[in-house]
Amino acid sequence: MDDGTLYTIGELARRTGLPVRTIRFYSDSGVLPPTDRSPAGHRLYDIAALTRLELVRTLRELGIDIPTIQRVLGREITVPQAAHAHADALDAQISILRLRRAVLRAVAKRGSSPEEMELMHKLAKLSDVERRRIIHEFVDDAFADLDANPEFVAMLRAATPDLPDDPSAAQVEAWVELAELVQDPDFKASIRRMAEHQAAERAEGDPGGLHHELTRKIIELVTEALSDDVDPASERARQVVDELMGRYAATFGKADTRGYRETVLHRLEVAGDPRAERYWQLLAVINGQPAQPSLRPVFDWFMAALRDSLDHK
Repeated sequence: MDDGTLYTIGELARRTGLPVRTIRFYSDSGVLPPTDRSPAGHRLYDIAALTRLELVRTLRELGIDIPTIQRVLGREITVPQAAHAHADALDAQISILRLRRAVLRAVAKRGSSPEEMELMHKLAKLSDVERRRIIHEFVDDAFADLDANPEFVAMLRAATPDLPDDPSAAQVEAWVELAELVQDPDFKASIRRMAEHQAAERAEGDPGGLHHELTRKIIELVTEALSDDVDPASERARQVVDELMGRYAATFGKADTRGYRETVLHRLEVAGDPRAERYWQLLAVINGQPAQPSLRPVFDWFMAALRDSLDHK
């Protein structure tokens, strides 16, 4: 109950535990105007000012700035509105801090130079829209003016890097490596050659498509051969190639001739840049997806066995 008692700044400090200089600052800034002044001109505060001071103290401890507190006290906005706005601002700050933490951990792990650290920080700060733009520009450069495999192009466009709000150092590293990869002129030229080859095949009547069943069969049979240490130049390897080439021919409506085997080998060689597989591995890391085992040993063995089969066809 208000009994009309007035308090000096020193008395407010003793009652609240706040430093005198802090209360004076609040008073000078207008969030704690004095109720009255003593004959000597010292500021005096009533019980309502003490209650106001406790509210200001709580809001400040929650990180709300003085201008916002003034709006709350002036009834321009409510405490819940101020809290909601401040929570949104904190979310943004936390996201930035998490990103900085991930970059610093990646820098520490890699032993990065100042130049590389600057690049990592710059790339990590990009928005989701900016990250997608980098990937789409890469796809456009490789495929835009070519009638390449539409399913493959659509898959590339759909597979975008979605760096989480709280990325790990590995995810930041993966994004930086991916951004560098898609801007590497040599890699872009390699993917362009792949696109040109797809377009040429479509011009010759190849319907395209991803043919997952054929890919799964290659992985199944070649993985078994690798597990058994089958020499790519052996008779058993030629049997594996014969079965797979029969499936190729059936899938694409071709005859299993020497010329067709040369065509398939060329297709595999064009698509055989190991950086293409690395591209998908990096996307998986960035997007928090399970790591897939490398298929390079499978297709390296298949290409070696296919080359050897040409000498027996």
